[in-house]
Amino acid sequence: MVSRFAWFGRVIRAQSPAARLPRGPTGVKCSVSATLNLHRHGRYTESALTLPLFISANPKLIRDAFDHEDFIFELKMDGFRALAYVGNGETRLVSKNGRLMRRSANLATAIHLELNCEAVFDGEIVVLDSDGRPHFYDLLRGRGQPVFYVFDVLWLDGKDLRSQPLLERKRILHSIVPKQPSVLLYADHVEQYGIDFFRLACERDLEGIIAKRKKGAYGDPWFKIRNPVYSQYEGRRELFEKKYATRQ
Repeated sequence: MVSRFAWFGRVIRAQSPAARLPRGPTGVKCSVSATLNLHRHGRYTESALTLPLFISANPKLIRDAFDHEDFIFELKMDGFRALAYVGNGETRLVSKNGRLMRRSANLATAIHLELNCEAVFDGEIVVLDSDGRPHFYDLLRGRGQPVFYVFDVLWLDGKDLRSQPLLERKRILHSIVPKQPSVLLYADHVEQYGIDFFRLACERDLEGIIAKRKKGAYGDPWFKIRNPVYSQYEGRRELFEKKYATRQ
């Protein structure tokens, strides 16, 4: 009998980085002609972006993991949340606050080389170790090779996909993300067993998990459950408070 926990190893292994170098277009085809224009203040606006402008879904924080047959569960990767706008001529990574992520320009270029499509993806920029665990401080300090952990597709081939059921969007996404090695990582998931998944994530010292209704529209509803003893939280608030204070 296959262990209920076999899927966890599969999900973890899916995040483990190989040599992720741009490999050129994958042959995935989309048809909408679009270009990306950047507002002069570094923020995307409706008038400055010809691709549709989206707002990142915001998961609700809850304390306890749960089991439910109507939900899937993904790893919560510790990095910088971003929307990837893949246009006809370029790709831009935009923060959840709507700002161009200039420090991630090389990653955006690598993503563009990986794809031959026009789309908007939701994901997390992360730096991973050899076991597939994210290292936030390496990402923050520009160490290691960042990758884009992509968990949703909002728009593709001129079509708004946000109202499509989550599992259908993930099926489409899986068909787009290149095979490894790649700078794009597809966010694998498990169904129903959130309690065990969360326990195993905590045992691996990962940040937590995200729960999503498998037939839900984009962001409806999403929940995040954080590992209360996650080692990389230590000192983070003080670090960002110090950085904020130096900007005043």
